[in-house]
Amino acid sequence: MCALAIAGLTMGLSAAVYADGLKAKTEQGKVIGKTINDGKVKAFLGLPYAAPPVGDLRWKAPQPPAKWKGERDATKYGARCIQGRVFSDMVFQDSAPSEDCLYLNVFTPANVRGKLPVMFWIHGGGYAGGSASEPRHNGDILPTKGVVLVTINYRLGVFGFLATSDLAKEGNGKAGNYGLLDMVAALQWVKANIGKFGGDPGNVTIFGESAGSFAVSTLMAAAPAHGLFQKAIGESGGAFSDLLPTAALDAREKRDQAWADSLGATNLADLRALPAETVLDEAQKKGAPGFSPVIDGKLLTEPVPETFAAGKQAHVPLLAGWNRDENNGVSKDITVEKWKACAAEHFSDRAEEFLKLYPGDTDEQAARSAIDYGSDSWIAFSTWKWIEAHRKTGESPIYRYHFEQPAPPSKFHEGSFAFHSDDIEYVFGALDTRPGAEWLPENRRLSEQMVGYWTNFARTGDPNGAGLPTWPKYDKDDSLIHLDSTITAGPDTRRPRYEFLLKGMPAARP
Repeated sequence: MCALAIAGLTMGLSAAVYADGLKAKTEQGKVIGKTINDGKVKAFLGLPYAAPPVGDLRWKAPQPPAKWKGERDATKYGARCIQGRVFSDMVFQDSAPSEDCLYLNVFTPANVRGKLPVMFWIHGGGYAGGSASEPRHNGDILPTKGVVLVTINYRLGVFGFLATSDLAKEGNGKAGNYGLLDMVAALQWVKANIGKFGGDPGNVTIFGESAGSFAVSTLMAAAPAHGLFQKAIGESGGAFSDLLPTAALDAREKRDQAWADSLGATNLADLRALPAETVLDEAQKKGAPGFSPVIDGKLLTEPVPETFAAGKQAHVPLLAGWNRDENNGVSKDITVEKWKACAAEHFSDRAEEFLKLYPGDTDEQAARSAIDYGSDSWIAFSTWKWIEAHRKTGESPIYRYHFEQPAPPSKFHEGSFAFHSDDIEYVFGALDTRPGAEWLPENRRLSEQMVGYWTNFARTGDPNGAGLPTWPKYDKDDSLIHLDSTITAGPDTRRPRYEFLLKGMPAARP
């Protein structure tokens, strides 16, 4: 007994000394990281979780990364996945975009004690832009709350979601979704390696915003991802709409093949030999098709809503919600007359009911209703449907939020709105990374509370904890929490809006 105890103690001390030296050992080899946040957090950056998807591996499922000898420098972000300039407010800390981009980052507390919950972040950007190196989801703060944070890159746009007939033939009837398969590969890397960084591979929370939230709902439906995570957080988005459509493969094959043929490549070898910049440029031209997930027969065998309806999704606790002003640009120049005319044009015999839910008796009220409807129809409704679907069949606790704190004007955002993506800096405790914003004490207090809620949920599946206002479960009375300068909770008063939208929406929004 004594010999076993001494051996165990020696191994523990050896591992601790190794970690304290900013070194860790992965299945691929040893890595050397750095400290951030005045030494409170260790950062291991640019760790390859898959082989570079270049050459013959372009448009193929991710392959295992190569092993290396010696010690790999893990103090700089790996290249972001190749992309155009999609969103003006995206700022990056990596050197440049590249097709060789399948890297992740691990952030741990400086003094790891025991196995810590893991938070696995999937960035947004419409499946077309974004990177793990964006400052607004830096790893300086979350690990100080006792979690291990992992942020990942994944293939985007044409490189992540092309699904041609030739690719389907090569894949025995399966093609597309390479960006989503990257996420699964990164989760598999976490399962195999995160214990070496102090993380618990049996307590992983996937979380993401916008396209990242769509991805979270999709991974919940994807059988190959089941068992790789135990909790899920979705911020503004769910794969229950046509915003980022999940198409049938047979429909996409013909469309994507026609586009690929237009590049002059006569076969897959020629297509893969084209410079990445050429492929990207062609994919960004006017008239080029959009590239998004498909029912590929490998990751997804049916539409995501059908999986949830059948109760075949991962039965894990879910925390999800959206922001009050997701689509705040639709209210410009709205008047009472214009709003009522729009209602009549788009909803016809349902216009009266629509105007009761989205009233416009004054110009100010009409402008507010335009934001509400624009936000609901664009992204809130799909998130609500995801939450409702999981409540019916998921057999797991659900916590729903509505983010309402107006942001101060900043370099990229005018006005005072709780806009789409506004919550990211709050969740990561990264308010000071937003250029030009002058934050008020209530903003900082809310950020501290949200950091507490999110990390509590990752730890136990329940966001509640000491010093935080009570967050009720989303149960029979539809209770949710309002994240504002003063946090309140209570039954959902907006449900009639979503039940109205369930009856059908027009092709074009008012």
